[in-house]
Amino acid sequence: MSENSANGLSRFAVEATVALLTGAFGVAVAYGSLQAGAGWTEMGPDAGYFPFYIGLLIVVGSLANLAVALVRHRGSGEMFIDAARFKVVLGFLLPLVAFAATSTFLGLYVGTALYIAATMVVQGGYKWWIGVIAGVGVAFCFFIIFEIGFKVPLLKGPVEAFFGIY
Repeated sequence: MSENSANGLSRFAVEATVALLTGAFGVAVAYGSLQAGAGWTEMGPDAGYFPFYIGLLIVVGSLANLAVALVRHRGSGEMFIDAARFKVVLGFLLPLVAFAATSTFLGLYVGTALYIAATMVVQGGYKWWIGVIAGVGVAFCFFIIFEIGFKVPLLKGPVEAFFGIY
């Protein structure tokens, strides 16, 4: 995606990029379906028959979106998001990505505690010990609600294993 005179992202750049990404996804679906068999047999359609056509529909829709972006927005100078708003979005997006990555390796409860604590301290300006208490408290409440109340086990990591919680 390109920047438009360092003020932000142009609408054309974003729409064209999304159209190309969804088109690539459609191509991958169609290609994978061909690998599984997208033809017709004596017993009916192969496993990849319907996904192949869904992949083609995704490609056609993506090409249509790319054409619309080229006709309506190329050279229009219309902004999708400016730099100031993009920083605000990143301020929330990056911690969520870190939360997902942390939860994958350390478990959902530790990831939740770290996310709540870090967000309160960094973005909310709270003292570190208040963030830690709130983060651990929210994670503990999640444990009580999901594990004990609903009997739904959530993703656990090495910290829970250390305490014998499986």
